[in-house]
Amino acid sequence: MLIAQISDVHIGFERNNPAEPNLMRLNRVLDRIIALDPLPDLLIASGDLTEFGDEQSYRVLATALARCPMPVKLMPGNHDLRAALKDVFPEAPLPDGFLQQVVEGDGLRLVLLDTLEEGRHGGAFCAVRAAWLTETLAAAPETPTLIFVHHPPQSVGIPWMDPSPTEPWIARLKAALAGQDQVIAIASGHVHLSSQTSWAGLPLIICPSTAPEVGLVLAPIDPDRPDGRPLIEGGDPGFALHSWQDGRLTTHFSGCPEVTLARFDAKLQPMIAAMLAERAD
Repeated sequence: MLIAQISDVHIGFERNNPAEPNLMRLNRVLDRIIALDPLPDLLIASGDLTEFGDEQSYRVLATALARCPMPVKLMPGNHDLRAALKDVFPEAPLPDGFLQQVVEGDGLRLVLLDTLEEGRHGGAFCAVRAAWLTETLAAAPETPTLIFVHHPPQSVGIPWMDPSPTEPWIARLKAALAGQDQVIAIASGHVHLSSQTSWAGLPLIICPSTAPEVGLVLAPIDPDRPDGRPLIEGGDPGFALHSWQDGRLTTHFSGCPEVTLARFDAKLQPMIAAMLAERAD
């Protein structure tokens, strides 16, 4: 099973610009994903789909995603608003008022969680959502399961983006996952940088953003002393590609560069042939 993940799209940052940069960046990523061979079985957009949670931006997003040949599953992030998202994407499930769902794949189960608390930058995971997750995991205790969230429940060293380890929502999520041995990893977004760490004994995979990335500055930050550090930088938009094969999860991170420096052509054919011949020895 092959799952493409995009995150932190932030459509509508320049709502009155017909050539909005974030939309252009999203289209570059979609071009790359649609051209993949093999084609992913599924595309997951893991939150911050819009900048302001307005209906107009969700409609722009819907138009952009309409050309995807694979199913697309949407998740909310802290910049989203559930009501407007649901108005434009009425097929999005809303159990107990939260945008959560299960996707049954080929030997792999995907559980998409809602960590949005509207009006708050950081994550949330209330008792209602925890009960849904507990019931959902109990329904298939033997099936390998990949959990998707918008907010990573673990610090990655970017001080102004990291959660506090004592936040109640993190403890609640950890308790809901305790003893659930079928869960193989957690995939998230929110940070605008690709990275991998671990949390609660599980791999934590953080998808790059299609919108501009966060500056990689690990030094402590003092909110009362602006130090001029880069907060948001340019660079190529990116995505994650999760491959589930032979009982093993492999995640690739890819940018979408505008220049290709080498291709498999007649000039490089001897090198490729020699490399592959070595494997037969």
